Formats: sequence, structure tokens, C-alpha cells
Amino acid sequence: MREIGVGIVGGGYMGKAHAVAMAAVGAVFDTALRPRLEMVAASSPESAARYRDAFGFLRAATDWRELVADPKVEAVIIASPQSTHRAIAEAAFALNKPVFCEKPLGESVDDSLAMVKAAEASGAVNMVGFNYIRTPASQFARKLIAEGEIGDITWFRGEHTEDFYADPQASASWRTTGMANGAMGDLAPHMINAALALAGPITSLTAEVETVHQTRPGGTVDNDDQGQMMCRFENGAMGHLFFSRIATGRKMGYAYEITGTKGAIRFDQEDQNALWLYKMAGPEATRGFTKILTGPAHPDYLPFCQGPGHGTGYQDQITIEARDFLLAIETGKPVWPTFRDGLAVNAIVAAALTSSNTRTWQTIQTL
Repeated sequence: MREIGVGIVGGGYMGKAHAVAMAAVGAVFDTALRPRLEMVAASSPESAARYRDAFGFLRAATDWRELVADPKVEAVIIASPQSTHRAIAEAAFALNKPVFCEKPLGESVDDSLAMVKAAEASGAVNMVGFNYIRTPASQFARKLIAEGEIGDITWFRGEHTEDFYADPQASASWRTTGMANGAMGDLAPHMINAALALAGPITSLTAEVETVHQTRPGGTVDNDDQGQMMCRFENGAMGHLFFSRIATGRKMGYAYEITGTKGAIRFDQEDQNALWLYKMAGPEATRGFTKILTGPAHPDYLPFCQGPGHGTGYQDQITIEARDFLLAIETGKPVWPTFRDGLAVNAIVAAALTSSNTRTWQTIQTL
């Protein structure tokens, strides 16, 4: 075992999650690399000092450049707004430092492409934070599909739906300004990433994106509330994806249904420790979806708990990501999803927005 100095840019919601994960990952997974919370950077001296003390960092900075340049910071985690991702990543890669970047990768496809080029030119480890696909249940779903348990995929339906803006009287905020903060920029990337992981590359799509509540108390809304797209996968399967921040009653509606020639899979993040599996086997009278409760037999469950059905939670997904990032640094081998995988998600979001504006089908280009 050896220590590795970790710096986190941003100490808010995701900054805290990554700090907690880095503090716990060594004990949970017995990793060869043991993170040392070296430095946190925030936008003001007061918040930087507060995050330092609350999360257990050794030092604090008010400028991310100071954090990236510090020789004791050996790996960088970007948990700041999308508009800052490119500059931070490029600076870290110029020093050949590994970078973990929260989703979405860049504020635009151009930014994401530049980040991929910087990462690949440096040869440094790079990874994007799509944490929901790392639940034991979704990892098991990927395994079942890869092993052919449900046959060839013919249909994929996915959604990422929440209701934090379902009330038309909810006040305008930073979430209602800028496309990166709309439903397509904020929620869609998670489910698009899931679709690519579970069903494979998307080759074409048509989409519709809209702002349902164009004004809110305190200001106008210049980004989208919801969007949907029909798509075709490289393997020939049809698909439909829906994203919404105004889906009344949905709190964490990261859900998918996958139909195959020999079976089907259903999952809903609101019941994240269960996977539903249907197999076309045995007498018709006894066929049906089986609810599988996750336990030690499923991927990345046992390090957290020895009891089947006891379950894992949101923070555990971030800890699994931390383990994967450290493993990539230790071995020098990329761990999915890399920056290039993040770019693929951004390209699909951009194609969906173009499709909605032009009312046309879009072919997904490999960048």
C-alpha cells in the first residue's frame, strides 16, 4: 500500500460525496493506493476553509490552479460546474496527472473533444463520473446481457425523471439558466450512458425537447424541462429515452426496461437493490418476472455488506467509482467510462438538441 495525494475542485454536493468516498475506499475495498485528502479548492476563502475542516483535507485553496499545480496533489477530481471542466482537465493533463471528472464531461462537444485529446496526448488516467450504472443491480444486468441470458436485445426503454421543478411556482435559479443545467444537460447524460452500456452504441435518433414552464418566480427559463428521443442501436434494436425534471412524483426515476429474444430485464433506481428478470423458459403457466434482491453474489456488494437484501446506497456508488479510479492509476490501464466514453454521451445530447431544432433524424458521428 502507498498513499496518493488527492485534490478535489469543488466542495459542494458532489465534492463532499467524492471526499467521503476517498476517505472510505481503502477500508471498503482494501485498495493498494490509499488516498490522502491533500487539498480542496473552492470559490472563496471561507468556503474552502469550511470544506477543509468538514471533510478532513490537509489544506484548502481558493484557486483551482494552485491545487492542480501542487506537487503533493497526485490526482485531481473535478466536481465543479461544467463551464470549468475543460480548463482544469487540460492543466492537470499538462502535468500528466490523473483526472476524474464529474458528468457531463464538457460544457459542449467541442470542449469534450478538446478534453479527450488532452487526455490521450498525456497518456494520463482519465475517467468520467457516471455513478448510477455502478449499482450492484445494474452491474449484474450488464453481466446477464453480456452472457446472453436474455438473448439478442430488440428494445430498450430508459428514463431519467425527477420532480424537483414539477411545481410551476418553484423559483428560478442557476438550474433554469444555460443548456448545461437543463434536463438534457443535467439528467439525460446518465441514462444515455446507461443505454450505451447496456444496449450498445446508438447510430441514429430523432428527438423533441421543450420548456414547459417558460417563466418562474424570479425570472425566465432559458433551458429545457423535458425531452424524449427515439433511437436505433448499432445492434439493430429500437429504443426510446425520456428525460424530465418536471415528472411529478418521480424522485430518482433512473429506470430501464430491456427486451431480448430469450428474456427481459427491468430496473428502477428508486428500488436500487432489486433487479427484475424474465426468462423465456419452462411452462408458460409458471413464467413471470423474478425479483432478484442484490447480495454478496452480485458485483461490488460484498465489500459493503455480508447480508443479502440489506442493500447499498448512493454514497456506495461513489465509493465504487473511487475504487475504479484508483485501480486505473495503480495499473495504468483505463477503466470505463473514460473521457472518450463521456464524449460519446455529449455527442448524443448534441444530436438530440439538433434534431429537436430541425425536426430531423440525426446520424451519430464517431468523433
